[in-house]
Amino acid sequence: MSKSGTVQSVHIKIHEELLDARVIRRYARFLPGGPQRRVFFPDFYLKMVKPQREHPPNVVVFHCPVQMTKFDVKNYLEKIYNVPVERVNTSIPFNPIVRDHQNRRWMPRDEFKVAFVTLADGQTFEFPELFAPPASEDDDEVIDSLKEKEKKETQALASRGGLPSWFGI
Repeated sequence: MSKSGTVQSVHIKIHEELLDARVIRRYARFLPGGPQRRVFFPDFYLKMVKPQREHPPNVVVFHCPVQMTKFDVKNYLEKIYNVPVERVNTSIPFNPIVRDHQNRRWMPRDEFKVAFVTLADGQTFEFPELFAPPASEDDDEVIDSLKEKEKKETQALASRGGLPSWFGI
């Protein structure tokens, strides 16, 4: 049993190394005077999410890769987006142990890290309202008047003296 346990742990370590190697990019060697053919993109991404709980107006919540550190998040926002950042707090949400179809237990890998970014003094952020609020009474009145107007037009077209409806005058 010890052999299978070591083989499995070696396999897991190799798998983790491959995942970590996937993040690092290799660029061609740059020589002075040579053409600049490279465009540098960040190796990481940040996804802004709406907070589940109430936060102060100067706190913004992001999802980022687990490999990203607090220092990386702060530099990412300051250097790319010119956002003044005071502090970054991170946490990795708990993944419960899951059982597969053979009732074996396994714990899924951490997919993302939650970063709580506190903006500098005087900076605030309000998450935008993505969906329109429900229609008000004024909108209902406009809709009703348009329906009545359409109904009058269709009645006028219906009594056209024997012309078929497809013949538009």
